[in-house]
Amino acid sequence: MDCPRSGSCELGTSVCVRGGSAAQPPAPPCPSEPRTAPGKSRLAQRPAPLPLLLLLFLLPPALPSSSLTRGYWGLPPDAARQAQCSQAAFPGALLISVELRIARLRARPGVPVRSGDATFPKAMDNVTVRQGESATLRCSVDNRVTRVAWLSVACLNASSILYAGNDKWCLDPRVVLLANTKTQYSIQIHDVDVYDEGPYTCSVQTDNHPKTSRVHLIVQVSPKIVEISSDISINEGGNVSLTCIATGRPDPTITWRHISPKAVGFISEDEYLEITGITREQSGEYECSASNDVAAPVVQRVKVTVNYPPYISDAKSTGVPVGQKGILMCEASAVPSADFQWYKDDKRLAEGQKGLKVENKAFFSRLTFFNVSEQDYGNYTCVASNQLGNTNASMILYGPGAVHDGNSGAWRRGSCAWLLALPLAQLARQF
Repeated sequence: MDCPRSGSCELGTSVCVRGGSAAQPPAPPCPSEPRTAPGKSRLAQRPAPLPLLLLLFLLPPALPSSSLTRGYWGLPPDAARQAQCSQAAFPGALLISVELRIARLRARPGVPVRSGDATFPKAMDNVTVRQGESATLRCSVDNRVTRVAWLSVACLNASSILYAGNDKWCLDPRVVLLANTKTQYSIQIHDVDVYDEGPYTCSVQTDNHPKTSRVHLIVQVSPKIVEISSDISINEGGNVSLTCIATGRPDPTITWRHISPKAVGFISEDEYLEITGITREQSGEYECSASNDVAAPVVQRVKVTVNYPPYISDAKSTGVPVGQKGILMCEASAVPSADFQWYKDDKRLAEGQKGLKVENKAFFSRLTFFNVSEQDYGNYTCVASNQLGNTNASMILYGPGAVHDGNSGAWRRGSCAWLLALPLAQLARQF
């Protein structure tokens, strides 16, 4: 680029020098620097100001021009060379016109970086805040300081200088000056976002020697589950894959737990839960928990339904005297719930049949006889069925004088005298 008046300025140099000063050797060219993607920084989203005119804020007029290449605002030479310079006329003073494009300070998160005097200026080591809170950046100074400023990589598209003395350079309204005293220079960033994380520099000028101290801002974010599997229905013996994706800073830990009285502890510590050959005992709710110690864990649940054919768990024969009320019960477990039907001697019994009532619920069926007669005694069959299959069980309604084998369902009529005759006859043969 050409200077409009006497003097020279080359792209890649740090300053434009007015007047008849000796030509300085050209500085190394500015390294290429990709622009920050839109939306990556709330600080960077503010519109960029006009080229900034920096009036020897940290570098006094008496400082030789050759020393200007040592850095602006206490910045190291490689960072200073990132500035693009232009010229402006101002009588009787040396002006520096810069468009600040400070290279990202490569500080390992969690480790403060300092240059110059190791004990001055003194900044905080690290600042850790939660997203949405306020971050305070403090820099301890003393009476040797003549100029002071806070800089940040977060303002790449506007100005890397947040505050210079009492003057605000960054357009972000969240950044405010907290203290500017003889012992402390502090700023505060409200409503901190994840894109504000990074290194911040406190730069001071004392006795013509710029010094810097850096602090790393760490932004923590509460865990949030952003994706989880929907409720699922599967036939017994199938394979199930559940997914739970969560975000947060630091990265949250994902755990899966089966919500069941028989389940013990966690069954998986991964985003993905795989179940092969699922059984009916593994049906129920599965809870995904995301935690990172920033806030309370967040949990969501997935319901897993395991389908299986009916299984009759209880069907007992019943003895009832003539003229009394009798009930036959049939209990069955099935998913989906079973449909029940009753038969007597291969003839289906219908609801509303004279003297009978059939009552079907989700897991059982009840056959009621309001006034038992001799014709009601006999063998009854309960059939339970759903889409996956069917099963049946037989039971007997018998009178008080019947001999019944509860295991086989066989029954026969008899009398108490006949039952007593058997052991007496066996006893007589022994003599």
